[in-house]
Amino acid sequence: MNKENDLTTGQLAKRTGITVRTLRYYDQIGLLSPEGHHTGSIRSYNMKDLERLQRIQTLKYLGLPLQKIKDILDAESLSNGEIRHSLQAQLDVLQRKIAHTEHVVHAIRDAMKMSAYESDWNRLADIIQTVQSEKNWGEQYRTANRLQTRIHLYDKYSTNPQGWHRWIFEQLEVQPEAHILELGCGDGTFWIRNAERIPSSWRITLTDMSSGMVEEARCRLGSSHSQFKLLSVDAQQIPFHDEQFDLVIANNMLYHVPDIPGAIREMHRVLKRGGIVCTSTMSTQHLHEVEHLAVSFDPDLHVLDDAIKRFHLGNGGDLLSSCFSDLRLLRYDDRLLVDEAEPLIEYMISTPMNARERLVGAAIDKFRDHVNGLLQQNGALEMTKENGIFLGRK
Repeated sequence: MNKENDLTTGQLAKRTGITVRTLRYYDQIGLLSPEGHHTGSIRSYNMKDLERLQRIQTLKYLGLPLQKIKDILDAESLSNGEIRHSLQAQLDVLQRKIAHTEHVVHAIRDAMKMSAYESDWNRLADIIQTVQSEKNWGEQYRTANRLQTRIHLYDKYSTNPQGWHRWIFEQLEVQPEAHILELGCGDGTFWIRNAERIPSSWRITLTDMSSGMVEEARCRLGSSHSQFKLLSVDAQQIPFHDEQFDLVIANNMLYHVPDIPGAIREMHRVLKRGGIVCTSTMSTQHLHEVEHLAVSFDPDLHVLDDAIKRFHLGNGGDLLSSCFSDLRLLRYDDRLLVDEAEPLIEYMISTPMNARERLVGAAIDKFRDHVNGLLQQNGALEMTKENGIFLGRK
């Protein structure tokens, strides 16, 4: 690292607008202790320190207390992420907060429509409930950051240049004027990555169980996409009429649904006769090398979610055949070639299993050495990617 570009406390204060007193306090409580060598009271801040300071200020803007910010960033610093996907995670959660703030404003405006002498307990209670919802911005940030970490690994190291979302789009056999429903839309990435290919005549309804994800998708799509309707929906009880849609999409989500057969029946109910269902999932061998890598280091370390065993490329056709005919399984040809330790470690820590708890302190340093040793020996680690879609017809 070029020390000539490092900044003293005073220089950093002048450059960022944060007071010297604040920077010293951050240093005192261990929130931002510069990596540079200390000579007496002199501090030397490098680019990594600046990146951490930027994250501190964003999380502070979200309303998190300094101790919570420290806990989040100390856990995040177990591995060194690229600044771009850290910024994307921050952007996602800020967009979610903007959407939440708009809901609060709307609730207050509704309450203001009451007459001066009207006592409307329901509307006032609605404001309180709206303010209380989605308030854990620290967890929202963690979730967004973990999602961006996983996307980053796939984008950087996948060998198929076409891209998963664009490949799925090309398999859809949908006519103009189609009415489309997506269950489990997440943050809308599928539509964003195919934005220029979407016919203006399509009417698209995006749904997700998480209201936070729905609002994030709404923000990312923007007001220019007027053909989209977004709302929170449980796939087990879809609130639409029979035979309303020409296409129903459920990408990598059915294995999370408690009642999979019930969700499949609901998808069949809302699909028009002759309409198409498109569900994507993975095989049980998907990224199995990551699990083997984890267990080879620590037999109790687990990365992959067992939920995939509920709906995968091996059993998905049988589950769908109860409602749909002309079923076809199309596989996406891809794999990962990973030649760096950090993005892989970040991915493992981002999953919902126990890597975040077990890869801490000295353990993560030992694991990093373990992965780097394998990379030096093999040049790159090859990971199986077995994704595909089931296409069926009603």
